[in-house]
Amino acid sequence: MKPTTDPRLAPNESPKTYRVKSFGCQMNVYDGERMGELLDEKGLTPAPEGEDADLVVLNTCHIREKAAEKIYSDIGRLTKGKTQKKAPMIAVAGCVAQAEGEEIMARAPAVSMVVGPQAYHRLPDMLDKAVRGERATDTDMPAIAKFGALPARKRRSPTAFLTVQEGCDKFCTYCVVPYTRGAEISRPFNDLIGEARKLIEAGAREITLLGQNVNAWAGEDDVGRPVGLAGLIRAIAKLDGVERIRYTTSHPNDMEDDLIAAHGEVDQLMPYLHLPVQSGNDRVLKAMNRAHTAESYLRLLERFREARPDIALSGDFIVGFPGETEAEFEDTLSLVDEVRYSQAFSFKYSPRPGTPAATMDNQLPREVMDDRLQRLQERLNRDQRAFNDALVGKTCDILVERKGKLPGQWLGKAPWLTSVWFAQEGGDTVEIGDIVSLKLVDAGPNSIEGRLI
Repeated sequence: MKPTTDPRLAPNESPKTYRVKSFGCQMNVYDGERMGELLDEKGLTPAPEGEDADLVVLNTCHIREKAAEKIYSDIGRLTKGKTQKKAPMIAVAGCVAQAEGEEIMARAPAVSMVVGPQAYHRLPDMLDKAVRGERATDTDMPAIAKFGALPARKRRSPTAFLTVQEGCDKFCTYCVVPYTRGAEISRPFNDLIGEARKLIEAGAREITLLGQNVNAWAGEDDVGRPVGLAGLIRAIAKLDGVERIRYTTSHPNDMEDDLIAAHGEVDQLMPYLHLPVQSGNDRVLKAMNRAHTAESYLRLLERFREARPDIALSGDFIVGFPGETEAEFEDTLSLVDEVRYSQAFSFKYSPRPGTPAATMDNQLPREVMDDRLQRLQERLNRDQRAFNDALVGKTCDILVERKGKLPGQWLGKAPWLTSVWFAQEGGDTVEIGDIVSLKLVDAGPNSIEGRLI
């Protein structure tokens, strides 16, 4: 931690309200929630919607291109036209903070604190320094120490994230995660069971287990037996009150037989799998250092479908990786045609500083990437719509997560992570957190309409 005096800050001006703005993945959402809980413990309260906060935490993601520039834009919006006393105190957290902390402090005098994703448990101490007029940077990476220092979980929505694993040892050539999140590390089994129990007691009915490579989680259960992610899922499923379990994001190389079997054996484990492939061409996969082939990936999906025939499949794709030819891109389209994903995420390749792919030859023109992304997304949208259409006429249970925009309208998720909305009918009582049975009656490209049974 490197404090410096900040002449902008008047000593003893302690912030009373805060807002955490999280970008990127679900793990950032989890981290943002935990930072909010730390600030709650410090005596701050969330700023009411529509009102300015005394402290703004920008919880950043470094995966996409120009991530840092977007943060500077946000900082500018927060301070533009405001006097020193009216401008909020600003903290930059997350992966951009980890990768570019010193530059942020040099370039953005309005920022009081920069804290990496493994050090945010020290945010209250950094806030004390900021109140005294000192600026501070903390990008240490003590992952387990972080979790041990976080406060008890507060009341959550019916769905809750639980980070079980952090970091990555795969070193895909396009990815900054190993550099911003560190090496793979698994949280202890008993700590996770304890946190899951607290989340359930606070109202969570669905828990999503998170990790950069969540299926690389490994530990020892409460009697000292080695277990993997499947063992952890089975243990959480035995806790009273948990109705649904999900996990993300997985890596094909860490899939164990027991995890595949769990999809057919654990009732609470939802029929949904997000398994990134990135490309359908083996040469490109090798250049990405993905260590799997298109064929091995497809055979793995077959095994999941054998274990759970109604499973919905999701994936990640990068188009325009350096040197990707048109024929190699066509292999990706062929893989999509074979899998028929229920949903997927697709991106144009963007060079990240410090990664091997950023210095590879044959960086593709943007117009080529734009064209390929459009063609890929046409196929993915086609398949998502087909999946939704195939659900019409089925009945299923929906976890009610929030109210809709219209009176009497409710929104929730089907077991396949599909968004579903329905209208409350006369005499029916519906509350957030309920699990209701619906008949699915109409499908759109992104959601499905249901009717209460």
